[in-house]
Amino acid sequence: MSGILRLAGAATTAGVVAAALVLPAVGGSGAAVVAGTDALNLRPAALEEPPLPEKTTVYDAEGHQIAQFYAQDRKVVPLARIAEVMRTAIVAIEDDRFYEHGAIDIEGTARALVTNLTSGGISQGGSSITQQYVKQVLLNSADSEEEKNATLEASYSRKLRELRHAMAVEQKYTKDEILEKYLNIAYFGAGANGVEAAARRFFGVSAADLDLAQAATLAGAVQDPNTTSPDRGKEARELLLRRRNVVLDRMAGLGRITRAQADAAKDRKLGYKGVKQPNGCQESRYPYFCEYVRHELLANLDFGGTRRQREQTFSLGGLKIRTTLDPEAQQAAEAAIKKHVRASDRALAAEALVEPGTGKIKAMAASRPFGGSARDDEISYNAVADKAHGGLIGFQPGSTFKTFTLITALKQGMKIDDGITAGAGYTAPGYSTFKNCAGRNVGDPSWTVTNDEGSPGFKTLETGTWGSVNTFFMALQERVGLCQTVETAKSLGIKRADGAKLREFETFTLGINESDPVTVATAYAAIAARGTYCPPMAITSVTGRDGQTTDYRPRCERALDPQVADATAYILSGVFTHGTMSGVGGIGRPAAGKTGTTDGYASAWFAGFTPDLAGAVSIGDPRGSQRYKLTGVTIGGRYYGSVQGASVPGPIWKDTMTAALRGVAPTRFTPVDMERFGGCAEDCAPSRRDPDQPDPGDATTEPRADDATQESPADDATDEQPADEAADVAEE
Repeated sequence: MSGILRLAGAATTAGVVAAALVLPAVGGSGAAVVAGTDALNLRPAALEEPPLPEKTTVYDAEGHQIAQFYAQDRKVVPLARIAEVMRTAIVAIEDDRFYEHGAIDIEGTARALVTNLTSGGISQGGSSITQQYVKQVLLNSADSEEEKNATLEASYSRKLRELRHAMAVEQKYTKDEILEKYLNIAYFGAGANGVEAAARRFFGVSAADLDLAQAATLAGAVQDPNTTSPDRGKEARELLLRRRNVVLDRMAGLGRITRAQADAAKDRKLGYKGVKQPNGCQESRYPYFCEYVRHELLANLDFGGTRRQREQTFSLGGLKIRTTLDPEAQQAAEAAIKKHVRASDRALAAEALVEPGTGKIKAMAASRPFGGSARDDEISYNAVADKAHGGLIGFQPGSTFKTFTLITALKQGMKIDDGITAGAGYTAPGYSTFKNCAGRNVGDPSWTVTNDEGSPGFKTLETGTWGSVNTFFMALQERVGLCQTVETAKSLGIKRADGAKLREFETFTLGINESDPVTVATAYAAIAARGTYCPPMAITSVTGRDGQTTDYRPRCERALDPQVADATAYILSGVFTHGTMSGVGGIGRPAAGKTGTTDGYASAWFAGFTPDLAGAVSIGDPRGSQRYKLTGVTIGGRYYGSVQGASVPGPIWKDTMTAALRGVAPTRFTPVDMERFGGCAEDCAPSRRDPDQPDPGDATTEPRADDATQESPADDATDEQPADEAADVAEE
């Protein structure tokens, strides 16, 4: 009879169900019944089947998984990758005539209806696997609690709605296709959705490798997964064990397995392993890079017009994201930071490595673990990136910004040996000495910038940079223009870490704008790439669940004249041999860079590059760098009276680069065009015979011990502006 019913089609199914629904009440109490086939409207109704929520997986540049995200732990697999015994077990216990009946099991449904009518309510199911699949689709599609409750309500109208959808599903798919869909959508408990996730969570194996006892356990779990969820404790596991044995008995009773096989499987323990499935950046091995990738996707309109849509795409879309992360470079950065800074230190070190010519972020590391436990010295924000990528306000980069003034001078035609006589202090001659890019006066004649150490005297672009002389760079910025210096910095991607507009004050060259290592490293990478600026890039491709891949390529542009970049690299390379890093030394290959120490030692930096790799290291106290200075501190087990750019950041950078570039053939910088930049033009050193001028060798024969910068008090130049000028600045 069952075979005939399978062939009878929708009309026969409707008739039989209609007949079943108008069965007279049995027993004294009776029950309300649905009468009239017109009201039943038993015609197939198409079921909208949104894609199943799946895990999004993030990979490094070599294809190794580094993170995964999911709202539902699920991996969709084809039926061929699900063990035969699993298919047999689920059919045996849930719908043993699945391959014989149509949209519903007529015999099972009639039997259930009679029982329900007798009891005066819904007390027995009778749903086929197809109907269960429909119910799961509707439940997954519900956007509100009200819709979910409607999907779960115990009513005949709900059952009829599911039946109409089931009829359409049976017409659309083969039985094997329906079974595959059901096994991939079903919830098994312990947070596992779909049989593949359940097999891995419960037993640490794939669905293809499930044995009889394991398959029976999962088949038994779907009936009431919340009650039997093995992660809920001993009682739940005992219930699941009893349910497993029911499945085994049912399989034996149907002749699908022998009684001996069933008994042997029943003798086994439950075997639940509870294999942890990491979810999110906190559980990633590379949490800071992971956070950068996550924020990149959430800002990308390719993945949805609204943030909510993008969040759904990211957590539900089953994406495969290939990134730029280089495991060897990452390991080098982590090891270097760990060598010099401890997680328990008050100071926080962070480093980013960027590839010149592409902008690819190769590594992001920090001295503290990522997370929400202060007791475990964790931080819950991205210490290596800006606010747009999960960071906060960053740290002031200090004298690393002097490089942008140096570049501006070279752009305007100054030569390497051109220079300025720098005094012990610098005071702007007037309010109009410095103008921001809006043309407003921002000079501050009431404030004097000084050098903590070093002799005043005539400084060339070269010697002034090597010694990182504050007063020299203030005078140089006065000559080349504040706005011009700001524009140079912007062309290299410089922006504030907090997303606000750059502060265009006279102390801009001294690095008063809080920045992040990714931004600074990318700017220096542009110099290494001979003036080609490439925005920081973390994602190289995204593959959707449909197998379609979107590739992302560097978006580079010419920011500097290549010869200007070459001259800049030439001067900055001397920082290792004649300047503030001479005590630390180089890395055994062509390299250039700049130390940075802020006013009062609030933070310290080093930014540098080779032709192959650029990096920036920052260190400061995350409790508030202006309040908690890097003076009288112990870092990495070593006491520092004051922390400068060459004290901690410089050695971290050196150790990182040495390890990250090990095995990479050294690349030389392009030689500087000495015909264009060699010697001096109109700003040559004064003659030694002039007794009124300091010796040009002063402060260059011995490198400075530090390059501490000065800025307006309280890090706010508006405090030092006359009332009318302060108002102008505030308007910006």
